[in-house]
Amino acid sequence: MVVAEVVGMAELDVVVIGGGAAGLSGALMLARARRSVVVVDAGTPRNAPAAGVHGLLGRDGTPPAELLDRGRAEVRSYGGEIVRGEVGTVERDGDRFAIRVAGGGTLRARRLLVTTGLVDELPDVPGLRERWGRDVVHCPYCHGWEVRDRAIGVLATGPMSVHQALLFRQWSADVTLFTHRAPAPDPEQAERLAARGIAVVTGEVAALEVAGDRLTAVRLADGTVIAREVVAVAPRMAARAGPLESLGLRAVEHPSGAGEHVPADPTGRTEVAGVWVAGNVTDLTAQVGAAAAAGAFAAAQINFDLVTEETDAAVAAYRDPFSAQAEAKLAELAAGDRRHGL
Repeated sequence: MVVAEVVGMAELDVVVIGGGAAGLSGALMLARARRSVVVVDAGTPRNAPAAGVHGLLGRDGTPPAELLDRGRAEVRSYGGEIVRGEVGTVERDGDRFAIRVAGGGTLRARRLLVTTGLVDELPDVPGLRERWGRDVVHCPYCHGWEVRDRAIGVLATGPMSVHQALLFRQWSADVTLFTHRAPAPDPEQAERLAARGIAVVTGEVAALEVAGDRLTAVRLADGTVIAREVVAVAPRMAARAGPLESLGLRAVEHPSGAGEHVPADPTGRTEVAGVWVAGNVTDLTAQVGAAAAAGAFAAAQINFDLVTEETDAAVAAYRDPFSAQAEAKLAELAAGDRRHGL
């Protein structure tokens, strides 16, 4: 479905910005709660380069695109809608939101669930981006089994790189830490690495060597070539928060130093009334299962928030059924009931 087909719809209960695991899971919960919900999906999932989703009970190894196709079908089966498009801006319109989709019109909603995810910012080393998600990886819990017992190089990008090397040692006895532009490990770190048999190579990395569509080595700036089959790197992770800036909601530095995220309370509620976030846009390290769970949980909080608002309106109308405000609120509630055949 395109945006133009839903722009003419009555005001929506919720617009979900982002069509990954968190967004679709949230939309599924909301649709099952008989809410009118539209997911705006830009179609650029973070895990698109990966061959499969791992660590997801019952769906381990499922290709990411297949998992999303299943999710979209489930949302639609309960009356939710999925539209392709990129959100340009989000603006407050009274106590509602106007969501402008690039080249597609404007949607109006009572609440927002933002699940736009993040962007992995990789070091400027030739070959890294091209091999990303294949033999250049970041998370041992996502990819460790697939690269087990292979020659792994860990490219240092910050203070957590020693930790990353020690983690990957669980999956392979052949791990080398390349300090690249980072400081050499301190004496305590060096001892821990040596105790685990992890070699340390100093010097800047110039490029990755590839032959036959396979990573074969790491080349240093001085010309040294060290055979490796896999490179692990911790990217800087930046939340895709652009559409929220017009609401005054911006990404800030994550306490871990791993990148920027949109802060929220444990339910996903942000400092902007009516806006919730879930998944990697707020939790930089969430895997697919955690992101999906967060989306469902935030959606339940949104539904309860709407239930509270509707109940408050009904109570006001019950107390003073002849006021103009009460009549308007009752008409709004009745319109929502008609949408769902109640």
